[in-house]
Amino acid sequence: MEHEQTNEPRWLNAAERRAWLALGGVILRLPTALDGQLRRDAGLRFFEYMVMAGLSEAPDRTRRMSDLAAFAEGSLSRLSQVVSKLEQRGLVVRSPDPDDRRATRATLTEEGWDLIVRTAPGHVEAVRTYVFDNLSDTQVAELTAIAEHLLQAIDPQHERPADR
Repeated sequence: MEHEQTNEPRWLNAAERRAWLALGGVILRLPTALDGQLRRDAGLRFFEYMVMAGLSEAPDRTRRMSDLAAFAEGSLSRLSQVVSKLEQRGLVVRSPDPDDRRATRATLTEEGWDLIVRTAPGHVEAVRTYVFDNLSDTQVAELTAIAEHLLQAIDPQHERPADR
């Protein structure tokens, strides 16, 4: 949508403000709620769980660090810090990529796999409780379309999670 360039701020109207405040509440509270569930059940933070989930879904439970960062929606530096912590706990190991020695791969260990298997049911239940139990099938489709549209506006190069 094209907008005229003016020096005046483009203030939100009442409906936009209400939607923005509601979205802001979700953005701030949902990660905290999911983080709390994961910390209680597995001693993991949400981002750590996403990293391990990304590995659990990969062939041989292994991904290049750059691919894993994209999957988990994090920077390579943040991922590196988290993988170091997961390595210290024996949940993940790093190794050079045999196809490209400049790249590093992360692999979920058996202990990491066991933790994901034990943790996933509680995490999915929390996601259902906080999100999907409150929405109709039509609303889920609308949420998907809206979230993908917003992600595209924020990061035009963003790969849709369903495409990964």
